[in-house]
Amino acid sequence: MTEPKKLILNLFEMNTVSHITHGLWSLPENNRHRFNDISYWLELAQILEHGGFDGVFLADVIGAYDVFRGGPETAIREGLQIPSNDPLLVIPAMAAVTERLGFGVTFSTSYEPPFAFARRMSTLDHLTGGRVGWNVVTSYLPNAARNFGLADEIPHDRRYAIADEFLDVVYKLWEGSWDDDAVVADAVGKTYTDPSKVRYIDHVGENFRVAGPHLSQPSPQRTPVLYQATGSPAGIAFAGRHAELVFTGGRSTADFIQNAERMREAAARHGRTADDLKFIVQAGVVVGRTEAEASDKWRTYREQTSLEGILAHAGFPFDPTVFPRETLVRDALAQAGVAEKAVPSAGPDTTIGQLIDGIAGGREGRFFVVGTPKVVADEIERWLDEDGVDGINLRQYHSFDTARDFAELVVPELRARGRLLEGGPTLRERLFGRGPRLPENHIAARYRGGANLTVPMPPLFG
Repeated sequence: MTEPKKLILNLFEMNTVSHITHGLWSLPENNRHRFNDISYWLELAQILEHGGFDGVFLADVIGAYDVFRGGPETAIREGLQIPSNDPLLVIPAMAAVTERLGFGVTFSTSYEPPFAFARRMSTLDHLTGGRVGWNVVTSYLPNAARNFGLADEIPHDRRYAIADEFLDVVYKLWEGSWDDDAVVADAVGKTYTDPSKVRYIDHVGENFRVAGPHLSQPSPQRTPVLYQATGSPAGIAFAGRHAELVFTGGRSTADFIQNAERMREAAARHGRTADDLKFIVQAGVVVGRTEAEASDKWRTYREQTSLEGILAHAGFPFDPTVFPRETLVRDALAQAGVAEKAVPSAGPDTTIGQLIDGIAGGREGRFFVVGTPKVVADEIERWLDEDGVDGINLRQYHSFDTARDFAELVVPELRARGRLLEGGPTLRERLFGRGPRLPENHIAARYRGGANLTVPMPPLFG
């Protein structure tokens, strides 16, 4: 009998008030306003640890959402990812009160240099005992570019070219700068590290010059588990070379399967196998002990969701809320002086009312379920077996009720069906069922033992 496919179970989080379920922070007993308080993160970590979660996936942005209505006011009023704090800094606290929970943390390659970041991640890998992963992003907000001294966003594919070199640098630091046996800790001989086994990397590239050596000794995983969120051609090429877990999606089973297949093909072009990539989707789960209880929760969430928050998050190019519902979108765009291609989802006869209704319900697509534990578990098994999903980032409607409900009601059902991961002291071992290090067919492995440090990485494109 074939063993059932296991689910990678993450909670989707952000060090902010309103992450992706806008307006819901104000719900009774919601704790989102406590995000500045370390006790929030300690309590959350223990809920997840004892509730059977594999990890917490920490999103981040480094700019404000200031496109909608021509400024940041809507985002600021809504608490939409502002105020927000650094996600890396909550990880040691959460790790201190857990033993198995993993941490996937977002950091952008576009605006900060790689050397200091490499040390931060090695430090986290040490402090967590190898339970940390990095969600590699290139940042897309115009305000983020201005925050780091640029007039506008770096072009999309150019950001990925910079990211490719950024990873080349950190691989050299993590994998090539120190030998496995460099630390001898010889108290008698008064030698902590054998200097013959630590080396400069002397990277000289188009975007970065980094001498090294890496300042941290080898950590349990050396290179953290590599996450990436993508769907663009450039992002798919990048994921094929670098990513281990890809955060992607699709409005249908066919969409998701097509996205995943493209990334597997990209991985194969870099000498990797289908087993080297796993796919995670954002999922909405509203569960109750009865159908009525689940439906009541979902009705409350729908009623309290902020349309303005959603529009600001999407960077909507005009404000549809100022037009009557029966107005045709094309007429509204003409009045607002916005090109029709700016809203590609709106057909020629779409009304403002239809557009708004679609936006309000837009996140609840293929990977969404409301119901009892059995109904939810049945649907998750469909995602695993029919769609080919490997895991979910669970969208939070309420903190901490979303996590608690899933832990108390859904996890026992999934565990009884043999659908949860078990074991593995490091995050990579837990997720992939193999050693803590990147496999030998990953491009980072080319630097082990100090090899190839002066050999340029092949171009990502072309």
